[in-house]
Amino acid sequence: MFDKKVRLANGVEVPQLALGTWMIDDRDAAIKMGYRHIDTAQAYGNERGVGEGVIVSGIARDQIFVTTKVAAEHKDYKSAADGIEESLKKLGLDYIDMMIIHSPQPWVEVNQSENRYIEGNREAWRALTDAYKAGKISAIGVSNFLEEDIDNLWEVAEVKPMVNQVLCHISNTPLELIEYCQNKGIVMEAYSPVAHGEALKNEKIAEIAKKYGVSVPQLCIRYDLQLGTITLPKTANPEHMKSNADVEFEISAEDMEILKNIEHIKDYGAHRFFPVFGGKL
Repeated sequence: MFDKKVRLANGVEVPQLALGTWMIDDRDAAIKMGYRHIDTAQAYGNERGVGEGVIVSGIARDQIFVTTKVAAEHKDYKSAADGIEESLKKLGLDYIDMMIIHSPQPWVEVNQSENRYIEGNREAWRALTDAYKAGKISAIGVSNFLEEDIDNLWEVAEVKPMVNQVLCHISNTPLELIEYCQNKGIVMEAYSPVAHGEALKNEKIAEIAKKYGVSVPQLCIRYDLQLGTITLPKTANPEHMKSNADVEFEISAEDMEILKNIEHIKDYGAHRFFPVFGGKL
């Protein structure tokens, strides 16, 4: 899967299978294994380690795609612009392949407030746009944005969002949001494809995985890939990193429909901090 890429609206090609690094410090094993897309964030506190891993890997810089995120709390131009410069410094790289706004709301307000921070997100987006135009970032986008959040940017954005990274997995697939974004030329990215581990407890998912002779995580990752998303499984276990990339099989159209309509998970760890779309949204 390492050689499969998705083309963004501006022509930049992104490796479709990425390694999510939330709460993970060691990326070296993944790069040595073949992963060429590493996803980090200001909020993860590990940008420095990601950058060091890229630099010492021995792999040409243009062969590794690095994504990071503007902190959700940066809702004005200056703090967002300063954050971009800080990320460049911590990563130790000449440029960032992609940078996205981590959330339309500060984390303390996610799922807790009606405030969508329209002006704040527009200002953060303006900072990203300026860095993009200056060649500091090769692609820009958003994360956890709903349709209304995207519309609020779209109306004024000189450069339109190229990706939207969202929680997307079997039992919580925002199909309407995916269709909406794809119709605008926005590539979707899916984090937590194994539902923070909850998919491992679902008998129906396990039954379908057995049918294909694969593990539940492999089925979940393949599902997101077949939705056309850039998919970001997260693991610190080298064996799991390897098996997560062994997903060349094909889920039938019939089984994809079954998986799209599996009853959504009503509660799981960290749900307060991420939009939970609930089935078809």
